Amino acid sequence: MIVSRGVGQEEAQGGLESVGRPERVASLTGIRAVAALLVMATHAAYTTGKYTHGYVGLVYSRMEIGVPIFFVLSGFLLFGPWVKAAATGGPPPSVRRYAWRRVLRIMPAYVVTVLVAYLVYHFRTAGPNPGHTWMGLFRNLTLTQIYTDNYLYSYLHQALTQMWSLAVEVAFYAVLPLLAYLLLVVLCRRQWRPGLLLFGLAVLAAITPAWLILVHTTDFLPDGARLWLPSYLVWFIGGMLLAVLQPMGARAYAMACLPVAVACYFIVSTPLGGEPTTSPAELREALAKAAFYAVIATLAVAPLALNDRGWYAWLLASRPMVFLGEISYEIFLIHLLTMELVMVEILRYPIYTGSMAWLFIVTFIVTVPLAWLLHRFTRVR
Repeated sequence: MIVSRGVGQEEAQGGLESVGRPERVASLTGIRAVAALLVMATHAAYTTGKYTHGYVGLVYSRMEIGVPIFFVLSGFLLFGPWVKAAATGGPPPSVRRYAWRRVLRIMPAYVVTVLVAYLVYHFRTAGPNPGHTWMGLFRNLTLTQIYTDNYLYSYLHQALTQMWSLAVEVAFYAVLPLLAYLLLVVLCRRQWRPGLLLFGLAVLAAITPAWLILVHTTDFLPDGARLWLPSYLVWFIGGMLLAVLQPMGARAYAMACLPVAVACYFIVSTPLGGEPTTSPAELREALAKAAFYAVIATLAVAPLALNDRGWYAWLLASRPMVFLGEISYEIFLIHLLTMELVMVEILRYPIYTGSMAWLFIVTFIVTVPLAWLLHRFTRVR
């Protein structure tokens, strides 16, 4: 699947933007659209009650794989500049500039979404909504809602339940400069030692199973700890691995990677991956899900990151996919709010009933123009 081609250099990619070859940039933007639409689809399945439909329900629930794909992309794009600096002997990225760009990329659209959600739900009665308080507003605005006990009954807001993953993403942003320092300065001593760097990534990946064992076998941590960064670090490591393989001249081919990814998807859709929840109750299920999702998401991104120019890259570089990819973050932010309004006000489905396909389609039609507007007026260029 991944073939070494000797030492070679490609343009590294920084942040959510890129300075690589145009076709590769476009395809990496296009797969963001896939990730966002998968997240929307799994929420449409949940809202219409499809999760309870046996194996098919588990297949629907595993479309949450969109979140690991986002995490792999972040690992690849954000760690890439540090790797490029090490491989070429250039200066490392400015941590201050990196941090400021992350704030500008994430926060404007996010703050608008949170404030609109709280405003809309001030005039709506939609069942239990424990996060709809002043403290809940503060916690959600600061992306600290997952750092609590009784997470489901404290700061969880109905229109923002997907934001746990953004809180994890921001935690990764915060620790990435430290990880880069440990890997490239402490471990590799500022020299290009890809073998040693890959070993360091393997050690970091072991944090995830160790953390899952800790949170499933002890009770001194809050229950929100299952949603903290260590539980998902291995997914980011998948992207960081690709960032190291790229300057090594490695290649990955869609015709080899994608069949394995699809097979793993249907395997983890069995009870092996646990019930259709974000965090499985049993340790063995959590370990299996973390491992399979890491493999699936990394293989989905690998051909695009490692310069396969076949049909897969061509499809994801198409104009519709690139357009959706450019507003994928905003789609992710607002789709639960629009889905709830579509469910109640347009389709008039009672909760856990109705057509998943129609809910997805109508939500897509409503969400895309609103996401474009949010992107248009909050994007800092």
